[in-house]
Amino acid sequence: MTAPVIAETSVETSGAPTAPSAPAPVSASRPRRRSRAWGLYLAFAVVAVAVLWAMIPGVFAPGDPLTGVPADKLLPPSAAHWFGTDALGRDLFGRVVHGAVHSLSGALIAVTVGLALGTLLGAVAGATGGIVDDVLMRIVDVLLAIPGLLLSLSVIILLGFGTVNAAIAVGLGSVAAFARLMRAEVARVRRTEYVEAAYGSGGTFVAVLRRHVLPNALTPIVALAALQFGTAILAISTLGFLGYGAPPPTPEWGLLIAEGRNYIATAWWLTALPGLVVVAVVLSANRISHRLGRSPR
Repeated sequence: MTAPVIAETSVETSGAPTAPSAPAPVSASRPRRRSRAWGLYLAFAVVAVAVLWAMIPGVFAPGDPLTGVPADKLLPPSAAHWFGTDALGRDLFGRVVHGAVHSLSGALIAVTVGLALGTLLGAVAGATGGIVDDVLMRIVDVLLAIPGLLLSLSVIILLGFGTVNAAIAVGLGSVAAFARLMRAEVARVRRTEYVEAAYGSGGTFVAVLRRHVLPNALTPIVALAALQFGTAILAISTLGFLGYGAPPPTPEWGLLIAEGRNYIATAWWLTALPGLVVVAVVLSANRISHRLGRSPR
């Protein structure tokens, strides 16, 4: 009884016209990935240029950033002066280039302070647990409850003005973020099977922490450090704008923006162009940090 049915089915199947195969859909994410890649390359290029400005400023701006020609004051951007000139006739592009060393070195000091202290506190809290963890995390909660700018201003009042003191103040304000993240990563890695196997094979607490826990907990810390680098540039520029950073006539980025605010109606480039440089570097550092944060652990 089943043979006719099978034959009929096979005839109907063979006689039915086959629909043409649809072309494989083009992945819509491919152009998006290319745009993201170009954005990442652009971010690296911007940060690289800023680092070169800090390392060899004389190559990009050979003139003296502290002296100017009074007859050339408040000139708009041109081929001779890419960013125009300020009220004393100083080339603004040269001052921005020579000011990179102050802003970037300050940001580096701030990230180093926050990374060192925060990683140490987080590692100790996550590795030991118990009462030590509770005490350290309550201290971190107190630091998080204080606004970053207010904490930085309080530290600067104690240490004094200057780029280095402003950088230390900004770094102390970022200790809590590093500590919380490091504590969470250490606690996560401690619960993994290979760490338990390392303890079971006779590994000591310090050896397991150094060989297995810390190396596998540092990837998000590196991403946060890149993010904090951009944030530190913005914070140091903010303190310089408020007058708590480098003293005049130091060509620090925040101070350059502050010096041009009195001429914003007649010489917009004095604030707009240094501000665009700060924005470009900060956004580029944030883009790189996001890429590092998505790296496989």
